[in-house]
Amino acid sequence: MSDVHSPELLAQVAALPALPGVYRYFDAADTLLYVGKARNLKRRVGSYFQKDHGGTRIGHMVSKIVRLDTTVVRSEAEALLLENNLIKTQHPKYNILFRDDKSYPYLKITGVAGRDGKAGEPAGQQFPRMAYYRGSVDKRHRYFGPYPSAWAVKETIQLLQKVFRLRTCEDTVFANRSRPCLLYQIKRCTGPCVGLISPEAYALDVRNAEAMLRGETDALLKSMERRMMAHSDKLEFELAAEVRNQISALSTVLHQQAVETADDRDVDILAVKVQGGRACVNLAMVRGGRHLGDRAYFPSQLDDAMGVYASEEEVDQTQTVEARVLEAFVAQHYIDVPVPPVLLVSEPVHPQLTQALTEQAGYKVGAVHQPRGQRRIWLEMAQQNAAIQLARLLSEEGSQQARTRALAEALDLPQEGLENLAIECFDISHTAGEATQASCVVFHHHKMQGSEYRRFNINGITPGDDYAAMRQVLTRRYKPVAQALAEAGGAELPAGAPRLPDLVLVDGGKGQVSMAREVFAELGLDVSRIVGVEKGEGRKVGLEELVFADGRPKVYLGHDSAALMLVAQIRDEAHRFAITGMRAARAKVRTGSSSLEEIPGVGPKKRARLLQRFGGVRGVADASVEDLMTVEGISAALAEDIYRALR
Repeated sequence: MSDVHSPELLAQVAALPALPGVYRYFDAADTLLYVGKARNLKRRVGSYFQKDHGGTRIGHMVSKIVRLDTTVVRSEAEALLLENNLIKTQHPKYNILFRDDKSYPYLKITGVAGRDGKAGEPAGQQFPRMAYYRGSVDKRHRYFGPYPSAWAVKETIQLLQKVFRLRTCEDTVFANRSRPCLLYQIKRCTGPCVGLISPEAYALDVRNAEAMLRGETDALLKSMERRMMAHSDKLEFELAAEVRNQISALSTVLHQQAVETADDRDVDILAVKVQGGRACVNLAMVRGGRHLGDRAYFPSQLDDAMGVYASEEEVDQTQTVEARVLEAFVAQHYIDVPVPPVLLVSEPVHPQLTQALTEQAGYKVGAVHQPRGQRRIWLEMAQQNAAIQLARLLSEEGSQQARTRALAEALDLPQEGLENLAIECFDISHTAGEATQASCVVFHHHKMQGSEYRRFNINGITPGDDYAAMRQVLTRRYKPVAQALAEAGGAELPAGAPRLPDLVLVDGGKGQVSMAREVFAELGLDVSRIVGVEKGEGRKVGLEELVFADGRPKVYLGHDSAALMLVAQIRDEAHRFAITGMRAARAKVRTGSSSLEEIPGVGPKKRARLLQRFGGVRGVADASVEDLMTVEGISAALAEDIYRALR
């Protein structure tokens, strides 16, 4: 392979040290191809360039390498963590990649435990609030979790409401109550907003709720029993009855949520299933001794990655695909998610990985491959769920591929390379001409590509003129494509250049198609790619017809056609995307939030104080300079600026 690489690159490879580290390969377009780790950089990286890999996947990758970056680290554990951090953040083409755009939810209890119940603290601190939370955690509040789903958090909140009756209302609502709300009436809150419980008693309920969340249920029950008997001995029978009711509610909850935990409080159960070129990792969570549910993950680029791994000399060639997928998930997942002390795994995990997790977490992390007892039952459940989720995915992908094939057949498109069939669909949305927006959604590789969606604010047209809006959005979208094609002069477009999709769907009939044809003709683009989705008789679903810009007769696909299902899916997604953008823009205009945000010196905190004090932007606009100056952080000069800006 050395004859296809530059002397500078080969010299860089030859000069690598025999130390542990991470290496990165880049192609001519500076796209990251592969991230790998090595206990000996010189030997590992040199193996890629010292032999001919033929037409294999690794050979295809190596032939593209034009640049190499390396990072030397102190140990294999550090190399492992850095490798997977780079994989997760930079998405190289030839690595197993787990993508997850969603963060995990937490249960949040506001305030710091050591300050609860102290005199002089604000109400929100003195009476902590229990809430659902998703985002980064900090030290100002207490967080429990993470939980696999929002449903698991909300269920836990409901359980705590039944037993300890902590408040869930917003601080603004809490501070302005004059009488207890409905939650107090149905015995889901103790009414701290109107002083129906002391700060000391409320703080005790908070501590007990935290103990329950940590799984300390036995100690909690014994402590509550002692409190009940102490109240009884003092003849405080009403207080004893309240504690008795809490014990009863807690016992009922524990009975309903009973899981034989085998003294496990925090455990993650990981099972992997590989079939049909796809893989599924099922993650089940046990927190505080309660089984919270599970979540499925599906890695991408599996075939390419396994082709590269199979040729690496330092990799254990006896390791199964399942084991490599599981190790990739563990290494990437726990980079930014707290790892529990125990992992139950369906495949053996290399000790190096658990060592790296231990160093990162600051406490010992162990992986149990062949558990017994209740742990084995948990693992079998996770394995079964992984198989079910993978079967569902394969079924969905099969049906989606069938839809793509049916559409290609209906439109006489080539049947080869259907995974690369690219479709863009446009829709216009407004309310009586107000806040007109156009949407562009993208479909390829048999699924919608949300990261490539675009919205266009339409300006300079007569309100309600959908044809003019369509002309504007198509011109703005495809003028760069026409320029790139003209510059290429018939040659292959360079990487990263804007490209024309195989199909351009327009939500509309002859009028919108004619407008699209005019735009494409002016830009010198292929009008045969334009297809309009025309409503059928009575605008009934299933009676749509396809209208072509190049003069071909209309095509009626039939209400049960797989091709029509795909067209409807893409059209409906464009409509949804346009509607949500239009509504957001309209709301922004009507509330006037943008005008307040544009005032110099008014940041998020001051804006929040103003809106809270005056009840909204309209109230801020109606306030005098003197009224504005009463808000914390608003000087006389800034008050005058706000007053003038909102007039």
